[in-house]
Amino acid sequence: MFLLWEGRTLRRQMPAKSQGPSVARGILVGTSPLNFPYSSRTLLPVSVQFGGSSHSCSALVDSGAGGSFMDTGLAKQWGIPAIPLATPISVQSLDDSPITTITHLTPPVSLIISGNHHEITELYLLDSPSAPVVLGPPWLVQHGPHMDWARNSVLSWKQSCLKSCLGSASFPGAVFPVVQVDEADLSGVPEEYRNLWLVFSKSQAVSLAPHRPYDCAINLLPGTSPPRGRLYSLSGPEREAMDKYIREPLYAGLIRPSSSPAGAGFFFVKKKDGSLRPCIDYRGLNDITIKNRYPLPLMSSAFELLQGAKVFSKLDLRNAYHLVRIREGDEWKTAFITPSGHYEYRVLLFGLTNAPAVFQALVNDVLRDMVNKFVFVYLDDILIFSPSLQVHTQHVCQVLQRLLENQLYVKAEKCIFHSKSVRFLGYIISAEGIKADPAKVRAVAEWPPPDSRKALQRFLGFANFYRRFIRNFSQVAAPLTALTSTKTLNVSLLWRWMLPRLE
Repeated sequence: MFLLWEGRTLRRQMPAKSQGPSVARGILVGTSPLNFPYSSRTLLPVSVQFGGSSHSCSALVDSGAGGSFMDTGLAKQWGIPAIPLATPISVQSLDDSPITTITHLTPPVSLIISGNHHEITELYLLDSPSAPVVLGPPWLVQHGPHMDWARNSVLSWKQSCLKSCLGSASFPGAVFPVVQVDEADLSGVPEEYRNLWLVFSKSQAVSLAPHRPYDCAINLLPGTSPPRGRLYSLSGPEREAMDKYIREPLYAGLIRPSSSPAGAGFFFVKKKDGSLRPCIDYRGLNDITIKNRYPLPLMSSAFELLQGAKVFSKLDLRNAYHLVRIREGDEWKTAFITPSGHYEYRVLLFGLTNAPAVFQALVNDVLRDMVNKFVFVYLDDILIFSPSLQVHTQHVCQVLQRLLENQLYVKAEKCIFHSKSVRFLGYIISAEGIKADPAKVRAVAEWPPPDSRKALQRFLGFANFYRRFIRNFSQVAAPLTALTSTKTLNVSLLWRWMLPRLE
């Protein structure tokens, strides 16, 4: 593998497991003559966007480079942070003498070429002021540009770019933020895990995940097709919220423009604090989707496992569902319609009926040799438990390393490390045992009197969560349970008799 660096041809040795962008290994993709004049190489004008800022420069298209990279000084000047590689990459000359080491790469940045060719990519950082941005063979293979080498321009792009890269040209001065520029606060992360810094990365977690065997398949019942939902009108504030909802994942590659015959409705629900929650109505799609019956674990199954545990840590996966791809070819089924256009998801999202099962299967298999030994997994919540701090530190390191290897990222600000007790799924877990979370118990005690059968069902469902702590729960709840049945004799009379007494 070769990299062009300051006019020299270099060989790049990839480590066995690199956490940088995926680059083919062991293949000679080309060499650039050492005396090849820089001015005669092809330069393309490119706009680099990151964190609300946009900058223009020339990108060198070089088939002799082993990857794509940016000059370290330019990245620093533009305020693009440097993310350390988990394993540095050694760069050597043809005679095996060391030249330099690549230790950092950029977070995902947006590159806009020829006005409307958008892509999200990560660039290795290398001191190369004469070539501020270099696009190498991986970029050429991915996008397949038909180049006019004499005029330094692109005549056409690969067919796949028509779907994923070619969109509306940017308005002059328009800036599209790709990801949050701030990285995770590691102040609450013990020193023992700082060498695994990348597993806590925010920017990595918002990148488009790779395809895996655990991609979410959307298999439909025979003879069915996803219905087309209604187009909802939106108010001014809702339109602003919609633009933000669409813009950020679109430029991160999580969604893309769609021409699907499907189209679920998109609307907003106002939350208690007045903010807007975006909703996509996938009920029609879910009704005709063949269900994945992979089970979610019961917390009761962990009670015996926790015996003897004295030290606990809790991990929360960042952007959990978005770390799983929709199976290639099924993306069109997730299409949704908005006043600004028609889009489809490339990643898993809340609202799809099989999302919990698919995600649980992925994390269970990633941590298969640890689950039910010192790990309990419930969707994006991971509980690690150990008999001593020394053993616990080893356990946490194993889990974090495994997650990083599988490109699953952790939300540092929501994690708890090395605790004697921890809140987990509505329980307080400690060396003394398991007890109900007082906050949840208070919610039951302060529950408003139900005024309908459905409201009563919701209350009983919530209270049932703690039935193991209530002696003879079924007998205590029997009178209320009877009121939820439509078969109970004169149940409507009972409700009419009871409601005035609840006021």
